[in-house]
Amino acid sequence: MNQIQVIGTHNSYHREINLAERAVFEKYVPSPEDYYYSHSSLTNQLQHQYVRSLELDLHSDEKGGLYYPPLIWTLANLTEEQRPFDGAVLQKPGIKVFHVTDVDSNAVCHTFVDCLKELKTWSDANRNHVPILIDLELKTDALACEVGGVCPGEATNWTLPRLLNVDAEILSVFPKKQLIRPDDVREKSQTLEQSVLSNGWPLLDDARGKLMFYFDNDPKNTTDDPRQLYTSGGHESLQNRTVWTNSVEGFPDAAFIKYNEPTGADTAEIQRLVKKGYIVRTRADVPIDTVLQKNTTQRDAAFRSGAQIVSTDFPAYGMAARYDFDYVAWLDGKVARCNPVIAPKGCETSDLE
Repeated sequence: MNQIQVIGTHNSYHREINLAERAVFEKYVPSPEDYYYSHSSLTNQLQHQYVRSLELDLHSDEKGGLYYPPLIWTLANLTEEQRPFDGAVLQKPGIKVFHVTDVDSNAVCHTFVDCLKELKTWSDANRNHVPILIDLELKTDALACEVGGVCPGEATNWTLPRLLNVDAEILSVFPKKQLIRPDDVREKSQTLEQSVLSNGWPLLDDARGKLMFYFDNDPKNTTDDPRQLYTSGGHESLQNRTVWTNSVEGFPDAAFIKYNEPTGADTAEIQRLVKKGYIVRTRADVPIDTVLQKNTTQRDAAFRSGAQIVSTDFPAYGMAARYDFDYVAWLDGKVARCNPVIAPKGCETSDLE
């Protein structure tokens, strides 16, 4: 499963703010044009845009209502008709999915469970799909506190129980047999990293129809670092955990590594990591600079790097047209291709899915 390359989308859930919110948004948010992009539904991305990796931003909300109503609705004096979605969904307990607290809250699915249910429906109907890797970013923003928005607290603090809520919500929708979990790959006598580097990943045919979730937050050497908390207490190799971590080479949990910059000398570094046996995610573009500069250097380097996931904001033709550029990051109409760095001899892209 690590010998292929797929397209992923960045902030796959994102819908830009509506026109009634825009004046307030541009007053409070620096570089607002960076937020003016929208993705289709998760189903459409999988079914029609050849995407096989998705990113969801997660906001803890154990009791419900923490993010209701988004401050921008109040500042913009939105009527019920002008609100981009039914705010009742934010009043329910459970992890929420959106971009920036209080100012950029619209999404194609507003709760983690709703997003998961949509993914399961599509997966169940397409059981031969290559494994879908889901990027989970744990958000910790509460930037509008001083002007009446959500203040630091639960919104900015991913404790271990809140991290385990992520596991619980995934398992409330997906049976373990439909997931690729660390325990499914790790040999009991080895660390997770040792297992991946010495024994490899599951065969592609054994991974079909399954999903793999990973946290993409950058590792930090702090006591409140989500990765440190998630691997604490005898879980250093992600024993009995559902989500993989964005780790560091040489650590017991190292199997997936995020390496967003693929150009220059970094191309060779990603290739080294891929050859060694890690799964790597990199980025083809940076909103909105890539399309404004009409520069494909990063995209081309990302594909050459052999990173198994190449993430983009523009998975289909037409999405960058508003910036007068026919930019796209895709695999010529294929959902996956043989990895350009480590694909075995005889690999045929047409056989992957």
